[in-house]
Amino acid sequence: MLRHEFQPGKLIAGIFVTIAGITYVGDAGGAWETPWFALFPLLMFGLALAGVVALLTGAIRRRTRARRSATSTGPTTDTAAPSRPPEIPN
Repeated sequence: MLRHEFQPGKLIAGIFVTIAGITYVGDAGGAWETPWFALFPLLMFGLALAGVVALLTGAIRRRTRARRSATSTGPTTDTAAPSRPPEIPN
């Protein structure tokens, strides 16, 4: 499996949706009583928090990429060929 970036916004959204699902399963199983409207604030707060975290994460990643590219792109005097052959897509 290929590695992928960690996305905390999706993690937070998944946690809140899982909590909502567990709450409804507990209500359906008779473990406790949950009013029908109780989960809307929970889901809205969770999705809003996930959106804020995703925006923050994106801004931080863009900023660090810009810093890396600014420091790594400078005038080079190296005219040698690349150290490895180019990758051929499948």
